[in-house]
Amino acid sequence: MLMPVDVPVTSVHIANNQISYEDVFAEPDGVVSLDYIWQAAFNCFKCSKNTCYKFLSTLCGVCCAFCWGCEFAVLAFHHVWCLTPCLRTFDIVMGYIQKIVGTISTCCIAPFCEACGMIFSNIKVVKLQT
Repeated sequence: MLMPVDVPVTSVHIANNQISYEDVFAEPDGVVSLDYIWQAAFNCFKCSKNTCYKFLSTLCGVCCAFCWGCEFAVLAFHHVWCLTPCLRTFDIVMGYIQKIVGTISTCCIAPFCEACGMIFSNIKVVKLQT
């Protein structure tokens, strides 16, 4: 299914920064050219910009679409067949490591911490008045 030519979500950065004739050619205050010259220059600018865009999109559009299609296909392939299995393998291995580290800490570190807690629990702090 083909998407419409003018998709507003895809080309927002172009629509917001669209180059207009007045952005390129602006006369300062006090300097005014003849109206028909200004109108002819505007039509020439608009026509050449549109014609050049259409020519370049005709010449390169299909090739660029093919290249970008291949790029996204490779990206999808890499995610489906390489990254996702690696991440799943990592999750499985880390589950075992978590069990091993948990067991070691429960068996070795927890008794030491409990013993230290028992030792320090009998300390009493007394404030002496002078």
